[in-house]
Amino acid sequence: MKGPSAQGTGPGWRARVREGVLLALVLLLPACAGLSNAQRARAQAVAVQAQSTGLSCDAPGHCASPSPLRQLAADAFARSTPASPRHYALLLDRGDDALLARLNLLRSATASVDVQTYIFDEDDAGRLFLQELLAAARRGVHVRLLIDQLAAMRHVDTLAAVAAAHANLQVRLYNPVMDTARLSYPEYVLAAACCWGDLNRRMHTKLLLVDGAVGISGGRNYQNDYYDWGEDYNFRDRDVLVAGPVARVMRADFDLFWDDDRSTPLAQLDDVGRLLLDHGAPVLPTPGYDRPDRVDAVRAQAGDAAVLQERLVSRALEVGEVRYLSDTPEKHGGTLAEGTSRSLRSLIESAREEVLMQTPYLVLSPTAQDMFREMHERPDAPRIVVSTNSLAATDAFIVYALSHKYKRRYLRDFGFHIYEYKPFPKDSPVHAGVADAGAADAPGSAAPGPIADVTRDDLARVQAGDPAAAADVHRELREQYDRRSVVGRAQYQRALSREYRALRFSSTAANSPVPLERSGPRTGLHAKSLVIDGRIGVVGTHNFDPRGDHYNTEAAVVIEDEAFARALGDSIRRDIEPANSWTIARRDKPPVFSGLDYSLGKTFEYLPVFDVWPWRYATSYEFMPGPACPHPLPQDDPGFRACYQPVGDFPEVDLGLKGLTTRIFTAFGAGLAPIL
Repeated sequence: MKGPSAQGTGPGWRARVREGVLLALVLLLPACAGLSNAQRARAQAVAVQAQSTGLSCDAPGHCASPSPLRQLAADAFARSTPASPRHYALLLDRGDDALLARLNLLRSATASVDVQTYIFDEDDAGRLFLQELLAAARRGVHVRLLIDQLAAMRHVDTLAAVAAAHANLQVRLYNPVMDTARLSYPEYVLAAACCWGDLNRRMHTKLLLVDGAVGISGGRNYQNDYYDWGEDYNFRDRDVLVAGPVARVMRADFDLFWDDDRSTPLAQLDDVGRLLLDHGAPVLPTPGYDRPDRVDAVRAQAGDAAVLQERLVSRALEVGEVRYLSDTPEKHGGTLAEGTSRSLRSLIESAREEVLMQTPYLVLSPTAQDMFREMHERPDAPRIVVSTNSLAATDAFIVYALSHKYKRRYLRDFGFHIYEYKPFPKDSPVHAGVADAGAADAPGSAAPGPIADVTRDDLARVQAGDPAAAADVHRELREQYDRRSVVGRAQYQRALSREYRALRFSSTAANSPVPLERSGPRTGLHAKSLVIDGRIGVVGTHNFDPRGDHYNTEAAVVIEDEAFARALGDSIRRDIEPANSWTIARRDKPPVFSGLDYSLGKTFEYLPVFDVWPWRYATSYEFMPGPACPHPLPQDDPGFRACYQPVGDFPEVDLGLKGLTTRIFTAFGAGLAPIL
């Protein structure tokens, strides 16, 4: 007969514990019993009955506003043949331009608007876009809005009101875990316990499509921070507008998502449906904007032909064939894996001279690591340049910690040239001064540059190997920063979980940007782009990470055109200029036991846990221009160390607890890589 201890350690005991935990969670959710099919049908009927059918246009299809962006599509179709398609392509680097283009296109719609997005917030940008969608619906345009469940609007009553707003506006949520629109914390824990794989399978695809003729795809969601409207944090992001025949492919792809069983009408979700049944359809209130002045300004600009011509149309490029790569919902059914990922890897593998890659989260899947390792081992290996976030700039510090863990591998085994984006870039397309708070510290302000007081004599002493001179230069750089601590400032403690929304119920501290040594609105990189050999340009949603390979549906616009690739390459190279990014390179070798240090560091790197070796292979460097250093240099140039000053592993970060936790996740977090 087994004793108590033996019984308590067997697999049956563990199963009973899991069952007990699930039972306890279920008991915590007595009010969350799902609706019956009959109740869902009645809730849908309540929403439909409440929907307005009135139109603001007497002749639907004839009340759209003239649009020079919409005209690009007409011109592209007129120039196209089946054998030789023509398109117009426009990079949208600035957030304010990206919002302007969207509003103008919505107003030009005559028949249909299709929107697919990962995040749709209830802030000024989200409210404004929703109002423009409603205006199009009231004009007679058929509007379909598809949002991923985990990042949909904040309030159930808002979702219920949207469901009942107008007959021409249809809204669905993709993959609603627990059959609900908004997950409470207990529901999230239950979903994680029973359905972790399903919880992680998210629709990360982003698309705005007007009349099946012109589309916008890229990194931006519908939230202030993607359009330079954030008060404390903004994303340096990128979209591409394409007009022409490829829009038909986009339309067919959207239809696959819209018609998929995972896309659920709002009224059929348990929480939204229950509200409709219990209280009827709420009225969508007139939005109250936090900053009505900027909303009014962009509304006016969206109808100003001169502004549109100067800021948008004049920069559009005529190109030939455009490909739209997209994972379909089948990726979540297990029948089609890594569709977009495989296509992007094929493009990268085709490189002969250079791959220019921009990603906010440098965590590579094993397949991608194998690819880059094999490319680096070629006799004529192409140059791999990577633009990514620093710890000071990122909104996902846990992900950065894993990137930090593998710096040696990236630099030595893959041959990467890595540039990490600064939180206060001096030359960024993010619109300076959009936020009032901390305007003196905003990018583009008159704050002293990082090399203002480094003299020619200082540089000569550093080049001569004087350790005291190096210390003096380092101190000079550090003292030019405003060292006011922002630890505890409310805006920096707000959770900013973006791509890794499935982890949004972890602690606020885990999802917020790290505290810095100075205050002011910061910028974080969010663009996802590739340039191959200066001839192929790619703008998409894929972060080139394990989530994009295995969990998220992703999309990318691929344009094989030298002029477009050059424009995209210039945009990324701007981001890696010394004013905007730090260079990552191997730190100086220790005077003794350098081989032992390297071997031990490499050994610990390969351990899934316990990577506690304190001396990392690489660190961050700041460029110090002077007569002997007129231009930035790559990290493998023989003159690099004479022109660059090490500024530490985490420059500008107020280390404190976040520095410690970064080290901890570097040591113990490798197992999180597949879901991060």
